[in-house]
Amino acid sequence: MTLNRILSTVLVGAMLFGAGCKPKAKVITSLQRKEAATLVSEAEFAVSLRDFARAEGLLAKAVGLCPDAPEYWLSLGTTRMKLHQRDGAKAAYLRGLAAYADAEGRDPKEAEPRLQQVYVLALLGRGDDARALLAKLAAKFPDNRNIRLFLEDKRLDRMLADPKFREIAL
Repeated sequence: MTLNRILSTVLVGAMLFGAGCKPKAKVITSLQRKEAATLVSEAEFAVSLRDFARAEGLLAKAVGLCPDAPEYWLSLGTTRMKLHQRDGAKAAYLRGLAAYADAEGRDPKEAEPRLQQVYVLALLGRGDDARALLAKLAAKFPDNRNIRLFLEDKRLDRMLADPKFREIAL
């Protein structure tokens, strides 16, 4: 009886200890990155031929290999919008937003991943959130030239009004 109690206690303790651990992030090899870059290049060529179905498949493979590449996710979302797959595009845009947030976490002093989040929020149809983030960025990075120009030139408003942008936005 005491042996069962000891084993149960050890088992419960191991489960509780394991529950607090984060799963290991997938390690992406340089070979996988090169293969993904090749797939993206091929997808860009397919887009230039207006073969969006082929491009979508290639980009889906690329993000499977490199899920930490936000620009791949955005390309996938844009391609899915061209194919009128709004739900798939939204999922890809959200993954791109998360990948930019992860990049922000790796280098908190870098403003560019945050500025890219403004763009993705606009793609997601969350213009108010994009404006709020842009205002926060202006306060946090007052000397950043790109953020200052984005505000002064009213690029967000122009982007939201652009018909080409609206074709790929939700």
